[in-house]
Amino acid sequence: MNKADIETLFARLQAANPHPRSELHYRNAFELLVAVVLSAQATDVSVNKATQGLFAAAPTPQGMVALGEDGVAEKIRTIGLYRTKARNVVGLSRILVEQHGGHVPASREALEALPGVGRKTANVVLNVAFGQPTLAVDTHIFRVANRLGLARGKTPLEVETKLLKVVPEPFRHDAHHWLILHGRYVCKARKPDCWRCALADLCPYKPKTPQPKA
Repeated sequence: MNKADIETLFARLQAANPHPRSELHYRNAFELLVAVVLSAQATDVSVNKATQGLFAAAPTPQGMVALGEDGVAEKIRTIGLYRTKARNVVGLSRILVEQHGGHVPASREALEALPGVGRKTANVVLNVAFGQPTLAVDTHIFRVANRLGLARGKTPLEVETKLLKVVPEPFRHDAHHWLILHGRYVCKARKPDCWRCALADLCPYKPKTPQPKA
């Protein structure tokens, strides 16, 4: 995909959704961090249902430590891997209290040192909470970037590295939201909705899926 096509692609995504947001519910950087950790192998909808009660009971790192692993596990038992996630949430909360004054750090190195936090989670927090132009490559972005020919790669890191090189600077802050939402609702894994895709003329994916018959 050439530079002009990439500019057009992101201009269309921006026009359709000028101010994209994460679909996870959160009120601050700490709640965002916890929600993203919990979202591994779980839907945003299921995480939002679980965190409603969790954040009411423990809205701070100190509160999460006081709630303890069993208490957190009870609040999030409706999502997958809830015991491991409870251990990670309490562990990262304890480190935030002991090493960061109860605040979420704005550095990749410090974030990735927290239990349950990998590169993708760190990228989401850096982008959404701190406004850094990072790209968190999940399964949706990985698929969309490869299908479009925007940034082809065999690993999420390879796709991320290429995206950071080709996404125009004015679009970089919101690019990961646009690509995730496009992959989640239009460029779906098994059967993309090519017939209603605003990027279809720019996309080399074949065969394009036709509009379903009424």
